[in-house]
Amino acid sequence: MSGRDVRVGVDVGGTFTDVICHDLSAGTILVGKTPTERDDPAGGVLRAIEQTLEGAPLAEVTHVSHGTTVGLNAILERRGAVTGLLCTSGFRDVLEIRRGSRDDAFNLLWMPPPPLVPRRLRCAVRERIRADGSVLQLLVTQDVLEAGAAFDEAGVESVAVAFINAWVNPEHEQQAGALLREHGFRGEITLSHELSREYREFERTSTAVVNAYIRPKVARYLTNLATSMALRGFIGRFDVMRSGGGTMSVADAQHRPFEAIFSGPVAGAEAAARVAREIGAGIAVAADVGGTSFDTALIVDGRPHVMTEGAVAGMPVQSSWVDVRSIGAGGGSIASIDEGGLLRVGPASAGSEPGPASYRRGGTDPTVTDAAAALGMLGEGRLGGAITLDLVLAEQALAPLAERLEMSVASVARGVITVSSAAMADAIREITVERGLDPREASLVVFGGAGPLFGTLLARELSIGQVVVPPHAGNFSAWGLLGADSTRETAMTFLRPLTEETIAEADIRVAELLASMPPARSEAQPSAQEISADVRYRGQEHSLTVPFPRASETRGKGRVAALAEVFGRRYRDTYLHELDHELELVALRASTRTPSGLREWPPLPSATHSPERRTVTSFSFSLESVVEFALVERASLGRGEVLAGPAIISEQTTTTYLDAGFVAQVHDSGCLLLRNEESSLS
Repeated sequence: MSGRDVRVGVDVGGTFTDVICHDLSAGTILVGKTPTERDDPAGGVLRAIEQTLEGAPLAEVTHVSHGTTVGLNAILERRGAVTGLLCTSGFRDVLEIRRGSRDDAFNLLWMPPPPLVPRRLRCAVRERIRADGSVLQLLVTQDVLEAGAAFDEAGVESVAVAFINAWVNPEHEQQAGALLREHGFRGEITLSHELSREYREFERTSTAVVNAYIRPKVARYLTNLATSMALRGFIGRFDVMRSGGGTMSVADAQHRPFEAIFSGPVAGAEAAARVAREIGAGIAVAADVGGTSFDTALIVDGRPHVMTEGAVAGMPVQSSWVDVRSIGAGGGSIASIDEGGLLRVGPASAGSEPGPASYRRGGTDPTVTDAAAALGMLGEGRLGGAITLDLVLAEQALAPLAERLEMSVASVARGVITVSSAAMADAIREITVERGLDPREASLVVFGGAGPLFGTLLARELSIGQVVVPPHAGNFSAWGLLGADSTRETAMTFLRPLTEETIAEADIRVAELLASMPPARSEAQPSAQEISADVRYRGQEHSLTVPFPRASETRGKGRVAALAEVFGRRYRDTYLHELDHELELVALRASTRTPSGLREWPPLPSATHSPERRTVTSFSFSLESVVEFALVERASLGRGEVLAGPAIISEQTTTTYLDAGFVAQVHDSGCLLLRNEESSLS
């Protein structure tokens, strides 16, 4: 590979690390998939990139976009930094008091997750800022110094400072951070107002603590990776995917890692949104099946659903968040029998080491991959990452389950696939039905190492008429990284009645928000600005986020009337009714998006038709019997070509299972469109 503009997307999952290298100058693309190295994540990523480059020097790479799970794993595994919290006197227990409600109202045994900071490391100091920003009590310096000494004695590596009403006046947080530094604290310091200028003490404190907890680990990881790449000649641009979509610089990710907690799955959702726009799908569902998890997201009118607040392991984070739902159902998910004698799949996973039993790496637990191999769904069993499955080991792993259930190995394998499909379908129903949408009207975009394996199964389960398998589907999240734009965003609480005077004041605050964001790096194209506002009926608690109208966008209407009209339409769409109440603004949001990713699809080689196609035997879920499946290389299918199932379509990083009753057609974009011939919506 050679040329002046080589771009790399690298997505680290729980089982595999996916890489796509696109040489824009030569018009070529290289795809790589290697087992994820949990013990040496930075070294594993670097080795995956170099292996995919096939000897080309890193000096030729101009841009690396990265999706990482380092921060997420640190939280899920509770392996973050020893963290301390500096808070206002009287608010020491805000992390435990939370909102005083259950996340699951119907689970009487529900318990909130334990705080990331134990109570002994939550130090209250005397200070108080009023909600209007005025100072009620000055910060007591001695309290901060005593807290600093306690942190030193406890070996605290990172401190979160979250004072009440610091979102409107950060003076005391700034003083406390400076005092800690002046008196010798050398760890990381997170000030809540630098992350969020929104009210709600629990949510803002949680955001600061999450950031502080993962900041040292994420910063070390990104520093090690950037340094290692630089030592090998890389001098290009290095970005990290944000949980809210788009990318951020490595420097920003080191300072604000909470914004990149869910970066990998979001890259896939954004790439799926682009597919939806390409094929003209008004409603689409992204279905990413990896080795460890199943991630799904709803896409409407070519854009994924974005929330203004996310949550990780039950802890809120005040940041934009693409609404990706995850369950423990992937290729490495382990099948077991519960106490009631029922077959269960996941959430435990065999991961990349030792992996499924059929990987021949020492694993013995039965997994989804083993079940698919035993049924013949993976054809000849050649997977990405130079893995060839061992059918004998797969059946041996399933045998104990078969014995306990008094069933054949083949029957148990069918059960494992069926249970997995049902769990995935339930997750898809959640993200569609809860927003009033019928999943039968959606196109299903499947990707990830095991996504195309489940495409037609999910289509049958949900009565979906069209399944889309994008190019390089096994590494599609990595391609989504290549196509991601650079984004920046900020928000502030602005609680006012909705009047023309408020709109005029809001214009000033919006200008301040835009000015507070760091300037865009040198880009080929200018940034696009998006301004929105959280609006609600007076007397309500929750709000809806709607576009904030500029004077030039009201078409002759007053801006209050224009904003009220947009809010009313959104409220009706969401709740199916309106209220005759006054409106109020709650928050203002500003974001910029600078095109920096690839505008075109990854290049595909010309179809190479083989003289004859082979067949393999596999179980057909449509026919409920073992039949012959055509074994087809995806590269042999030209644009516009139609293939009828049953067939197994193989490519470098994934396998598409085309069950009987489905047909596949190659779209002009290179996507495979799988349609159910029996569906009334096809």
